[in-house]
Amino acid sequence: MNDINTQPSILTIENLSIAYDNDKLAVKNVSATIKKNAITAIMGPSGCGKTTLLRAMNRMHELYPNITTTGKIKLYDENIYDMSTIKLRRKIGMVFQRPNPFPTLSIYDNVIAGYKLNGIKLKRTERDEIVETSLKNVTLWDEVKNSLHKKGNFLSGGQQQRLCIARALAFKPDVILLDEPTSALDPIATAKIEDLLIDLKENYSIVLVTHNMSQAARISDNAMYMYMGELIEYDETTKIFTNPKETSTQNYITGRFG
Repeated sequence: MNDINTQPSILTIENLSIAYDNDKLAVKNVSATIKKNAITAIMGPSGCGKTTLLRAMNRMHELYPNITTTGKIKLYDENIYDMSTIKLRRKIGMVFQRPNPFPTLSIYDNVIAGYKLNGIKLKRTERDEIVETSLKNVTLWDEVKNSLHKKGNFLSGGQQQRLCIARALAFKPDVILLDEPTSALDPIATAKIEDLLIDLKENYSIVLVTHNMSQAARISDNAMYMYMGELIEYDETTKIFTNPKETSTQNYITGRFG
């Protein structure tokens, strides 16, 4: 693998700090570049700021009051804070910890929900193509093609999570953010999601928060280790796991804390 510093970037985080209620810094002056067509894992003990950092990448914090953000995040060369949130969330999709298909919508309507929510009108043939392509991209099409107009809650947990990834892919984003996407799934469903993410990085850039170090070691190209809101170390995953530079990283990787 090329050195991390020579890999092309898609997101650039510059001096990012995020505070809750103006006094508690959850993320402290983080700077990093997220690499294109790679899986970047964000690791660290509970409360270290990893999910806060992930959610900043598509401005999810703006849904909550009393959160202050300083610094910049650039998608290519454009500051995401200068974009409309609608445009940003089309370019940077989000998949959450627990599968959350819209319970009142069919599988078909779940996939294209973003278009409807944003008032984007499509021809039937366009809708059909987006649904089929998105479901094929997450290897779910063959399992659900005869049940597209049933509600998604009859699917297994792993299928529901793949449906949520398909929903994120339907907008053809540049980046997909995943917040512990397999923590609610069994080992077989987890393995399917991991295989899927490895396939998807050919066309997408993926940022993954995970508590599961073995998962990070298995599927990520690059890894961040965070502690107490600070980015302690960021490097190729193999280097982080075999030759970490920081004692704190070494202690976490070897299970001495966290």
